[in-house]
Amino acid sequence: MTDTPGWASPGSAPSPDGREPGASGPDGSTDRPGPAEPPAQPGAHPQGPGPKWSSEQPPAGQWSAPTGPPSPGQAPPPPPPGPGWGGAQPGGPGGYGGGAHGGPPGGHSGYGTPGGPGAWGGWNGGWGGPPPAAKPGVIPLRPLGVGEILDGAVSTMRTYWRTVLGISLTVAVLTQLGVLLLQGFVLKNSETTATLNNPDASPDEMLRVVGSLAVGSGAVLVISVVAGIIATALLTTVTSRAVLGKPVSAGEAWRDARHQVPKLFGLLFLLGLISFGVMLAGALPGIVCAIAGGGKGATVALFALGLLAALVVLVWLTVRFSLSSPALMLERQGIVKSIGRSAKLVRGSWWRVLGIQLLAAIIANIVSSLVVIPFTLIAGAAGGEGMVGIFSTATSETPSWTFLILSAIGSVIGSMLTLPINAGVTVLLYIDQRIRREALDLELARAAGVQGPTASTPGPVPGS
Repeated sequence: MTDTPGWASPGSAPSPDGREPGASGPDGSTDRPGPAEPPAQPGAHPQGPGPKWSSEQPPAGQWSAPTGPPSPGQAPPPPPPGPGWGGAQPGGPGGYGGGAHGGPPGGHSGYGTPGGPGAWGGWNGGWGGPPPAAKPGVIPLRPLGVGEILDGAVSTMRTYWRTVLGISLTVAVLTQLGVLLLQGFVLKNSETTATLNNPDASPDEMLRVVGSLAVGSGAVLVISVVAGIIATALLTTVTSRAVLGKPVSAGEAWRDARHQVPKLFGLLFLLGLISFGVMLAGALPGIVCAIAGGGKGATVALFALGLLAALVVLVWLTVRFSLSSPALMLERQGIVKSIGRSAKLVRGSWWRVLGIQLLAAIIANIVSSLVVIPFTLIAGAAGGEGMVGIFSTATSETPSWTFLILSAIGSVIGSMLTLPINAGVTVLLYIDQRIRREALDLELARAAGVQGPTASTPGPVPGS
């Protein structure tokens, strides 16, 4: 028995005895399909030999295949079963070999090169390597390489572009609309601009301006967080279906994900509290030193060292808990259990998870920059600001509405392309870690209705 949760989206029915698919029983047995029964050996069957065989047969259990060529008109005996994929012989039922010509008669101890000692004993000769893993959707059902994870995220966006881009476009429009309104009605306000640029402004005026900016920025932050959480939930469901090759509309994704969305809010809130607590703990020595009246140099040094140590811990925890969101959505876990699941999956693969997510973030930022920068330059030229308009928030100049709208359009397109990449990589990385640790490929193959070889193919994983 294992405590590994099953695949919740779309999932598969548990085995009749209550075990998870692919889990081992008390005697070490599993619920994987067993090998087909081997054909009866001539001479060992109680009904006696066939018409083509001699009436004098060797005792049962001592029969060996003939080493010489068969007599004219005499059919060679079938080879005894040997270990291999599915327990079937090459060329036999369920085998992955040469049909009726599975090889010369003789001992068959596995797959490999015909002839020689222990024939069929390796992955060499005419077979050309292991059979390919099943691929019902955007990824093969086996441990994935880095390139396959990135390609799977892009393939999901390309194959199900209506659903994926529709979700990300809605989120990007809502977010950029809030930013546009903040910039247009708060930052462009003449009174706000004059107060910020006036070194002789009274404290009351500065407090009023700072308060209005805080309210506007808070509203934009809330809109961005809410839209981002809903998009993450929907894109997680879409990507999990894409792995199985099953399309899903935005409405179906919402029906599947909506029950977990409140927990996702709680998860992100808890992770935010953890981050705040880590940074506060890092700054605490400096705060204590300042309250105790320590020297300025010692206080600054303690602040710097404490915050640096807290930043290292925060990065470590961020990677360790980075798979909490897909664990919560796909396993229907609680908030705390999903954090524990992420820590368990990342354990021993921290650097690999960090590298893949960092690479995905770099690629997403490059894609976003290729879209945003041209729109920003066009906005500067069309709005009459030129290069000054690009940095207008840091000067006394206020950007025009033309500049703000064109820049927002570029940001919407950039966000629409990068959000599915980041979400898809996180989900596929979670699936890859479960395949490597928990043989999730078997359950995915069963859920997808795949027959034949699955992801448990031996051999190196490209790009891993």
